[in-house]
Amino acid sequence: MATLRIEGGRRLSGTVAVEGNKNSALPLIAACLLSEEECVISNVPRIRDVEVLLEIIQGLGATVQGAGTSTLRIKCESITSERPDPVLVGKLRGSVLLLGPLLARRGAARLAPPGGDFPARRTISTHIQALMALGAMLVDEPGHALDAPDGLKGASFYLDEASVTGTETALLAAAAARGRTEIRHAAMEPHVVELCRFLGAMGVPIEGIGTPTIRVEGVARCQGATHRLQGDYVEAGSWGVVAAITGGEITVNGARAEDMEVIAAPLRQMGLACQYEGERFSVAPSTLTATRRITTGLWPGFPSDMVSLVTVLATQADGRTLVHDWLYELRLFALEQLSAMRADLFLCDPHRIIVSGPKQLKGRLLDARDLRSGMALIAAALAAEGESRVTPLETVERGYASLVERLRGLGATVERED
Repeated sequence: MATLRIEGGRRLSGTVAVEGNKNSALPLIAACLLSEEECVISNVPRIRDVEVLLEIIQGLGATVQGAGTSTLRIKCESITSERPDPVLVGKLRGSVLLLGPLLARRGAARLAPPGGDFPARRTISTHIQALMALGAMLVDEPGHALDAPDGLKGASFYLDEASVTGTETALLAAAAARGRTEIRHAAMEPHVVELCRFLGAMGVPIEGIGTPTIRVEGVARCQGATHRLQGDYVEAGSWGVVAAITGGEITVNGARAEDMEVIAAPLRQMGLACQYEGERFSVAPSTLTATRRITTGLWPGFPSDMVSLVTVLATQADGRTLVHDWLYELRLFALEQLSAMRADLFLCDPHRIIVSGPKQLKGRLLDARDLRSGMALIAAALAAEGESRVTPLETVERGYASLVERLRGLGATVERED
């Protein structure tokens, strides 16, 4: 495992560009399995999660050109197995997105328990519910085992929660199901919309894109398609927090203004001097003040993926802020380490934390327990006095490409230790 050594107290400034949305890249790569023709995806983030998913689909029979670059050419002329490599599946939560395409192409899917963040708390019950509504049957085998010997059939159903990957799983299966499918209580995040657009380019008629009710007309054969991914707005927001917490000035290129709005709104309440226009998001030196409450929500609410970073930012704001993440429990637990950095925190329960600031943070050894809290701890270390070490760095590199090089380019004193 690698460690990132950080000498804090440097003001970071400059320009950084974000690549395509990680949360769009994974379902679009999974969608390529629905077609025997070549699909081309550009502006792909060069991150570990993408690398792992490409390894998995190659093991299933896909051919991939451009791995490690921003443009992928994927062709799945034949799918030779319904059993993705269990070791690789154990590294990637997004491997659950393969269930629908495998049922469509093989009539069966055998998936080991997916890994990634929060494996014990994030179930896939919504995904299974959708697949069973479309005609899949559970099989009594270890992991997640489903059969669809007669193929998938269109259906009308209500998701028990507006799960993003649950909605994506339903969309991927419905695209190849016979007849019409109506998905109610669907997630509306930009990456769900992007998957709908891609499936549309593959010849799948879809109505209600970006709404809670999506209607899909399944097709017998999906065609190849070409798509450029939209920029990763969560990554753009992460760099904005890095600028603010170090008192710097950073311009982020590549994320759309309409996506940045949901992130910028609560940050502005904290006094963050930021602007967003076109595909540019800029943050200037700011005087931070506490805001009464920041609560995550389903789109277009404040994304849970930003809650760790905004909590760290609140340590530098004048006053007391309540941060409430109703969706996940372990993100806030991972931030208890900030107390040892001299942050003033009160963890009310698994979903709420009160942060009082500003406090001068002190460097220390930090444990990156998940992707987003890992990046938040890096931001804290950049603002802290003295040296910090964040490990394992690979956890954060799952979603942030060329992290060390980009931090150095902004003026950070960091070193990767393998």
